[in-house]
Amino acid sequence: MSDQPSDWVRTDPGVPVIKSVNWGGLKTLYVKEVRRFFKVQLQTIWAPAITTLLFLVIFTVALGRSGREVMGVPFADFLAPGLIVMGMIQNAFANSSFSLLVGKIQGNIVDYLMPPLSTGELIAGLVGAAVTRAFLVGLAVWLIMLFYPGVHVAPSYLGAVFWFGLMGSVMLGFFGLITSIWAEKFDHAAAVTNFVVAPLSLLSGTFYSIESLAPTFQAVSHANPFFYIISGFRYGFLGIADSPVTFGAFLLLGVNIGLGALCYALLRKGWKLKS
Repeated sequence: MSDQPSDWVRTDPGVPVIKSVNWGGLKTLYVKEVRRFFKVQLQTIWAPAITTLLFLVIFTVALGRSGREVMGVPFADFLAPGLIVMGMIQNAFANSSFSLLVGKIQGNIVDYLMPPLSTGELIAGLVGAAVTRAFLVGLAVWLIMLFYPGVHVAPSYLGAVFWFGLMGSVMLGFFGLITSIWAEKFDHAAAVTNFVVAPLSLLSGTFYSIESLAPTFQAVSHANPFFYIISGFRYGFLGIADSPVTFGAFLLLGVNIGLGALCYALLRKGWKLKS
C-alpha cells in the first residue's frame, strides 16, 4: 500500500469541489425539465395553443365582423397579441407550479434537493424550463395566427415583444415556483390557477382597452401587473399601449427581482420542503 494520497482526491474534506456555477448540473436539471413537458407536447404546447386560438375565433366572430376598432386598429389585430402573451404566462405558471409539487406528492423531492446545486441554480433550472415552455407556446400560437384570416401579427418592435414576453414568463415562473413550494396537493395549485392567475390574466386588458372603463376600474387595472405585460407586449406588435411602456418595463423588472428574492429565501430555508 502506498502512503501517497490517491490521485482522485482533489480537495481536503469539507472544501467544495465546485467553487463557482455548476454548469453541468444546471444544464442537466434544465434539460430534464424541458424533456418532461416536451414528451407530452400535445398536452403542454399544442393544446394550449389551440385553446388560446379559440378565444380569437369566438371574439372575432362575435364582435370583429362588424368592422369594430379598438384604439384605432381592427379588433382582431388588437386581440391577437394579448392572447399570445396570455397563453405564454399561463403555461409558464403551469410548468413551474408542477415540478416541486409532484416531487412532494410522489416522495422524490430529494431528487431536487440533494444534487450539488445551489439555490440559485435550482431556481434558474426550474424557471428557465418554464420560460422555454412559455416561448414555445407563444411561438405555436403566433404561427397559427399567421394563417388566420383577417389577423395581422407582424411585430413592429421586436425588443418590446421579447422583453415583455420574457418578463411575463419569468414573473409567472417565479410565482408558480412559490406556489409549488407552498402547495401540498394538486388542489392547492389548481386553486391558485383558477382564483388568482386566470382572473388576473383575463381582467388585464386582453379583450378590451381600459380606456373604456370607469376611473375606479382603471385604477384597479393599473394595480394588476398582468396589465403591464399585456400592454407592453401589444405595443411590440401594434405600436400602441394602454400604459407608459418604459414604466411597465421597469415595474415588471422590479416585480421579478422581488419574486426571485422570495423564491430564493423560501428554497434556501427549505420551507415546506425539508423536515
